Amino acid sequence: MAETIITTEYSEEMQRSYMNYSMSVITARAIPDARDGLKPVQRRVLYDMGELHLGHDKPHRKSARIVGDTMGKYHPHGDSSIYETLVVLSQSFKKGMPLVDGHGNFGSIEGDGAAAMRYTEARLQKFAEEVYLKDLDKTVRFVPNYDETEKEPEVLPVRVPNLLLNGAEGIAVGMSTSIPPHNLGEVIDTVMAYIDQPEMETEALLSVLKGPDFPTGGIIANKSELPAIYETGTGRIKLRARMEVELGKRRSDRDKLVITEIPYTMIGAGINKCLSDIADLVESKKLADVVDISNQSNKEGIRIVLELKKDADIEKIQNILYKKTKLEDTFGVNMLAIANGRPETLNLKGILKNYLDFQYENNTRKYQVLLEKEQEKKEIKEGLITACDCIDLIIAILRGSKNLKDAKACLMEGDISKIQFRTPGFEEDAKKLHFTEKQASAILEMRLYKLIGLEILALQKEYKETLRKIKEYQKILGSREAMDEVIKEDLQSIKEEFAVERRTKIEDGREAVYDEAAESARPGVFVLDKFGYCKILEPSIYERNRETVDTENVYVLPCHTTDKIGLFTDLGAFHQVKVTEIPFGKLRDKGVPIDNLSKFDATKERPVCVVNAAQLKGQKLLFATKDAMIKIVPGGEFETNNRTVAATKLQENDMLLSVQPADGMKEAVIQTTSGIFLRFPIEEISEMKKNAKGVRGIKLGRTESLETIHLLDGTEDDPIVMYKEKTVHLSRLKIGHRDGKGSRARS
Repeated sequence: MAETIITTEYSEEMQRSYMNYSMSVITARAIPDARDGLKPVQRRVLYDMGELHLGHDKPHRKSARIVGDTMGKYHPHGDSSIYETLVVLSQSFKKGMPLVDGHGNFGSIEGDGAAAMRYTEARLQKFAEEVYLKDLDKTVRFVPNYDETEKEPEVLPVRVPNLLLNGAEGIAVGMSTSIPPHNLGEVIDTVMAYIDQPEMETEALLSVLKGPDFPTGGIIANKSELPAIYETGTGRIKLRARMEVELGKRRSDRDKLVITEIPYTMIGAGINKCLSDIADLVESKKLADVVDISNQSNKEGIRIVLELKKDADIEKIQNILYKKTKLEDTFGVNMLAIANGRPETLNLKGILKNYLDFQYENNTRKYQVLLEKEQEKKEIKEGLITACDCIDLIIAILRGSKNLKDAKACLMEGDISKIQFRTPGFEEDAKKLHFTEKQASAILEMRLYKLIGLEILALQKEYKETLRKIKEYQKILGSREAMDEVIKEDLQSIKEEFAVERRTKIEDGREAVYDEAAESARPGVFVLDKFGYCKILEPSIYERNRETVDTENVYVLPCHTTDKIGLFTDLGAFHQVKVTEIPFGKLRDKGVPIDNLSKFDATKERPVCVVNAAQLKGQKLLFATKDAMIKIVPGGEFETNNRTVAATKLQENDMLLSVQPADGMKEAVIQTTSGIFLRFPIEEISEMKKNAKGVRGIKLGRTESLETIHLLDGTEDDPIVMYKEKTVHLSRLKIGHRDGKGSRARS
């Protein structure tokens, strides 16, 4: 069989393939549909549970059964995503209105995972049954599943704006969605207000909707920014925890600050991280008034208790917690959904419009189906009523017929050619009969007890009810106002049965004011030993043990907790560590490795200079490398928020040898490994940027390198330098010149 080779441009093929992949992820996996507010996997799980008849009044079924059935029939993308969806749909702390009733361990608000699917069971919540799956056969369109062996709904006939109600989160290719949940009652009231006045502005709608309502409660602290967020569909909502003060009942009891509700963004590991952050603040003395922290949360709700010292400043503690922990956080809003087959960022009115268009479409289909059924009933009932009025003729035809086909032909067409009437006189009346096929079938299937007088009255009553329904359905289908009333009545009934109280408070909260600089400007002494362990000592401890500390440590620097410690390394890097990240310790405490606090790697580099980075501004630093490249660099070059930057540019195989403050120095003395010294005025060294290589300080031999460089301030009568571990007076050395090699020193 001959092969066909298609030649194509590589870039075009990659672009086409990537676009196909990205659109598949966007439309078929990660982004919800604007009509029912569900992602495909959510829709399929709910539909499959409906097909398995797992109603709220039925026994729970194993989650593994639900997952397997969903995967086999509708969602072949793996069981983990299906089970995760099932779990999330059941979690009341993630969904404002849970759609699944889980039985067993379905995880916790503190981040505990659900048990394996073979251990848990589930069924639908009544809310999901009534609001998400009702009238499936009358409303939405069904499409083939992935292998065309089953049919599945294109969308579910959700009767409320689910995109607002339960929100959505998803990350696709090149885009993401993040829609906060809202209160059911407020959402329904907003829809009804929008139906009555479609021209309402966003700000007017927010007088009804209020804003998001997170299942974890908490406080929204930027109410004034909500109109802009709902107008554009994007923005940031500031969330805060809710705290209560519990005063000690007795004099010996401590006052307590109790966190009862947390920001929605803290769900999961965020709670333990918050507790850890609070503990760090207590340890670093920023929350000095807190003496104990305990997490007393249970299935009833969140309860994190901070025990306070007597006369503690509670407002100050709250401000510190909001500023330094996730008890104040932001929820990024991006109302992206699939509208008319394409991803679109929708504002509040856009979401309501898409929802209502969907409802009009669904209700039109529903009432057309109902109207057709009632018209069919009307046709049949008219035939039965007519048959009851001439029941003797019908009985004569049936008695005179040889088979069902002959009797049906007589009833529909008046054909009496094959009817042998036992009693003459019915022939002419029989010829006049013209029942429809449905009427004839109903007459032939009618039971004799239907001829009882009461049954005939009931039939006539049913006929009148059918006529009333036909008139009602025709009115609904023929009038937009009537359709609006039907939608509003339906929403009102849902609200009356399922609405819950608002959980989240909305306000324009005062900015949490905390002057960290003033609060944390504690003095200390940074120490770093030869093994790379560091700590901060209290100044009083250092003063009492000055000699011991200076002897046992390589670097000892005075500092404040607002400062940063900077390390220049032989690889030409400058690492920074905030003093607040270095633990305060006692004299004999080991401290922590400096590697753990910064990007400094003790296995690859060594420090050549450790400084208080806050004091570099305005200073001049002399850099010298092993290959005798030297330069002066302004200390302001190292003012940066980055934890690591390049301190200098090194040539291949070169290393940074020395970094020294050059302010106030008059001369420099270069010392090489072969004992050569070169003395020259420091003003001859060029001032350069940190990314410059520098200039050559002295010409080196092949095996020679720079050993050290000494700076002299010119005030000493007989300065000394270190030479091969011996003290050598400069007056006894032969000093070379700047433009050549110096002579060998002799002691």
